Amino acid sequence: MIDKPRGKLPARRAGGFVKPAPRRPGLPPEGPILLYGLHTVEAAFQNPDRRRHKLFATENALRRLEERGIRPDVPVEILAPRALDRMVTRDAVHQGVVLEADALPAYGVDELKGARLVLALDQVTDPHNVGAILRSAVALAADAVVTTERHAPEEGPVLAKAASGALDMIRHVRVKNMARFLVEMGEQGFFRVALDSDGEASLEQTPFGDKTVLVLGSEGKGVRQGVRAACDRLARLDMPGRIRSLNVSNAAVLALYVARQRMSL
Repeated sequence: MIDKPRGKLPARRAGGFVKPAPRRPGLPPEGPILLYGLHTVEAAFQNPDRRRHKLFATENALRRLEERGIRPDVPVEILAPRALDRMVTRDAVHQGVVLEADALPAYGVDELKGARLVLALDQVTDPHNVGAILRSAVALAADAVVTTERHAPEEGPVLAKAASGALDMIRHVRVKNMARFLVEMGEQGFFRVALDSDGEASLEQTPFGDKTVLVLGSEGKGVRQGVRAACDRLARLDMPGRIRSLNVSNAAVLALYVARQRMSL
């Protein structure tokens, strides 16, 4: 039997947890969330902004965390893999560790002071895509990833697992209005480039400023008209092969790489 953790967790039922009630879009999770997976939990322990409460782990997974230099600073409960299975959603790959922790603080535009390369996602809703983009943004040394409060995944186990630790390595800023945010960034000296198939030039041929915001839109709709109007340039990703378009997470990798080359970062 799992000890009752502090804070609010999903209600109990025989043999595990029930699915929590839906939350209103744009609001942070109410009470602690459950993070799982070795990379995700490791990064959460290394992030001073992450408030942690309790670790549930198998003996083997706890040993693997310790081999990675993680010394848990919270109570630890050793559980069998099946008990952990009941704590997470079906088919979730927890790798023997589940961490009860608070959601990260609500980062705002003040967190972008000193930033040079920012990636903005206009209504990209799939948590797996956003998680993959967060991981690529960390790998390519972007300073922040910006999403909207609505029509974007809230922080939670699926997003955190898809990001494989990156959620705790980069500022994830949420804004109410993407177009207004881009106007404000322009006033702060950022050059704003939106990826669009009808862009006047390829991204490689597009000039970049010392500070740049790259904007990517949702699959299908792309960047919305009002958001495009708030940008300085529209640029396209030219594909030399027979497939002319990419998944948004793959497009983000290429765009960040090109931006770093153009900005000499």
